[in-house]
Amino acid sequence: MKIKITMLFLFFSALSMAQQSRVAGIITDQNGKPLPSVSVYIENTYIGTTTNEQGYYELAIKHPGKSMLVFQYLGYKTKKIKFVFSPSTQELNIQLEEENITLSEVTIDKKKNPAIEVIRNAIASKKENSETTANYTADFYSRGIFRIKDAPKAILGQKFDYFDEVLDSTRSGILYLSETVSKISRQKPDKMKETIVASKVSGNDNGFSFNNAASANFDFYENYLPFQVNAISPIADNAFNYYTYKLEGTFFDKNNQQINKVKITPRRKSEPVFEGYIYIVEDSWAIYAVDVSIIGAQVQMPALNTLSLKQSFNYNSVSKIWAKNTQKLDFTAGLLGINFSGGFTYVYSRYLFNPKFDKKTFGAEVLNFEDNANKKDDSFWNTLRPVPLTSEEITDYQKKNALQEKKKSKVYLDSIDAKGNKFKFLDPIVGYDYKNSHQKWSAGYDGILKGFSFNTVQGYRFKSGLYFTKRDEEKRTFSTIRTDFDYGVSEKKLRATASYVNRFSNTNYSELRVSGGSSADQFNPDEPISRFINSISTLFFKDNYMKLYEKNFVKASFGREIINGLFMNASIDYSERKPLWNMTDQVYFQDRNDFYTSNNPLLPFDFNTLAITKHNLAKGAISARITFGQQYWTRPDGKFNFSNDKYPVLHIGFEKGFAGSEKRYDFDHLNARLTYDITLGNKGNLAINTKAGKFFNAEGISFVDYKHFNGNQTHVGQSDRYLNNFNLMPYYSNSTNDAYFEFYAEHDDKGYIMNKIPLLNKLKSTLVLGYHNLSVPDRSPYNEFSVGLNNLGFGKFKFFRLDYVHSYQYQNHSDGVVFGLKLLNVLD
Repeated sequence: MKIKITMLFLFFSALSMAQQSRVAGIITDQNGKPLPSVSVYIENTYIGTTTNEQGYYELAIKHPGKSMLVFQYLGYKTKKIKFVFSPSTQELNIQLEEENITLSEVTIDKKKNPAIEVIRNAIASKKENSETTANYTADFYSRGIFRIKDAPKAILGQKFDYFDEVLDSTRSGILYLSETVSKISRQKPDKMKETIVASKVSGNDNGFSFNNAASANFDFYENYLPFQVNAISPIADNAFNYYTYKLEGTFFDKNNQQINKVKITPRRKSEPVFEGYIYIVEDSWAIYAVDVSIIGAQVQMPALNTLSLKQSFNYNSVSKIWAKNTQKLDFTAGLLGINFSGGFTYVYSRYLFNPKFDKKTFGAEVLNFEDNANKKDDSFWNTLRPVPLTSEEITDYQKKNALQEKKKSKVYLDSIDAKGNKFKFLDPIVGYDYKNSHQKWSAGYDGILKGFSFNTVQGYRFKSGLYFTKRDEEKRTFSTIRTDFDYGVSEKKLRATASYVNRFSNTNYSELRVSGGSSADQFNPDEPISRFINSISTLFFKDNYMKLYEKNFVKASFGREIINGLFMNASIDYSERKPLWNMTDQVYFQDRNDFYTSNNPLLPFDFNTLAITKHNLAKGAISARITFGQQYWTRPDGKFNFSNDKYPVLHIGFEKGFAGSEKRYDFDHLNARLTYDITLGNKGNLAINTKAGKFFNAEGISFVDYKHFNGNQTHVGQSDRYLNNFNLMPYYSNSTNDAYFEFYAEHDDKGYIMNKIPLLNKLKSTLVLGYHNLSVPDRSPYNEFSVGLNNLGFGKFKFFRLDYVHSYQYQNHSDGVVFGLKLLNVLD
């Protein structure tokens, strides 16, 4: 072990680029076991690091003279060692002794729980303690690693070989390893700016790590910590409703400050709460450290088994501020026999508190990259990296970097393509893809089963297509040409469409789309009934809800982001519309005396009157999407936008029909939409979707151009949220060519209520309350109220939802149950 350590230090020294002193070593316990995540820093500064998983540390010291090094680790006595500057790497191995935690005398009184008083004081003082670090700049380092262990060779009968190149003989290995060095500016409560100085991804010299400071911002002084569901801090304002506390004992730190070790235990393990320990400083009641864990099911992440979070804080006797210096997040997860583990190591250093920020510091851009941030060489990283790599990580970089060079070669790419491009026996049915990775293009055939369905107009419908795609992976742009063929057996008609899509830029999202051909379309362009659901409904229950017309068309559109938060799109099309009739009465398991309804959505029992007559029409449309408060990341390969939870998103559009084969088909249509998602602390999410519009000069327009509303008569839901459809409303009963107003609202409690109900909390589901309204002139408003359970399923598979819905319009009341089957989305 001693020889290995010495060789490691020589390696670091040889790669050192700057004249600075470096101290490095291994930290162990009294039995010689290496200790990971030990905080190492210079006393009364915010310059420090942490040990890696093998107990190694390395710290650069740029200031000549004497320094006091502090070694701090939960459960062990803090140790101070004097250090003298020397322009070389010095070896300093440390052995830490276990902390003598004593039980306070106050615990003799069994009627009082001393932990309660500690937590109450911590809650009362958290605003003051949080404000000490409200404004700062700092250096930030992050390292993330994902591992897989004992990977299966097949999943559900399909070969699982995606990671074979990086797995060892036990089918285990590192899937992802990355590092980030950045500079951050923070102003509480919600302003942050981060500049990535260096980014490194193992096996990808052009990659960008997704590690960033915002994703690591777990602040226990806040009431909630952001996961899939907000988790409740053990010192939240309402913490006593969720936790019980026990004072395990006290000890004194290097500054002779008393530290209270408090065990936190969930009152109900079904809720999003932590278990573990929080360490509180006596008198100031600041956080000294946190060591907690949470189960994936508690935060509605079923694939996640456990997640542990450790934080250590460093006290500066000059500034008298406790500041977080290290954070470690580890997890285990598993699904379908695939077991993952991994974690993130975070180091905060060189804090500057209460700097003078100018008006330009914080804006819409919250993250950017310095030039060539992902091109730093090994000498740069070995000088700058605050946490030494483990031997496993060093090997992974070496292995994947060598493999990367191999993967870039034409010979390798051609060999991989040759393997994947082999034509198989079932490919004519299920589809075939051909790739040329070296030239970055692919082509393929969809297979005749991909679009297989049934409807009463076409009968059994077979659909297939051909495509060609060219991609620029560095700029993340692409162009695609495809053609689709559609044949109806009963109709005995072949239709075809062609399209071209070109994404010019991933910075402003400029995109051109051109398409044309012949298709059988639903009258409602939103296609509220899927072809799969319609096939089942029609063949097995004789409910042919899908109504179709023929469209022969040509269309072009162009969209791009004009300024941050404003995206605009313009389109023009010309089409010939023709009526269609039912061409089959095929059905299973139903009385043959029952008849299908006609293909006229307005007159379902009239088999002679057409829904439309043949006509032509041109349409032009312009629309704008305004994302208020939109924030974004800037990377060399594009711009990444993020909506701001504080603000809604507004859509505005204008559509004009003109050049109709008859003047009566021309019209003007103005429309708007507002969506808003609000997180209500730990009480769930409220989502609102509001639409409104008005037609002008539209008295005689075709039914095709009416505003149609997304109904549902199948009692099957396919989306995660029902914010764009009416659960029981017939598909075309309220279609209009006049004014309209739609309102959708859903509140998902995210377990806030369900987690507290005995037995029902075993479901680990969420309670969803909904209200929908539709108002059009000359008709009574349509209203729906619903109550349901979401996140239902078996084990880690939570793909189901169940809702009871009551609707009424004038004197017509209706009740029904909607079965949510989210997996059906992949079948269309």
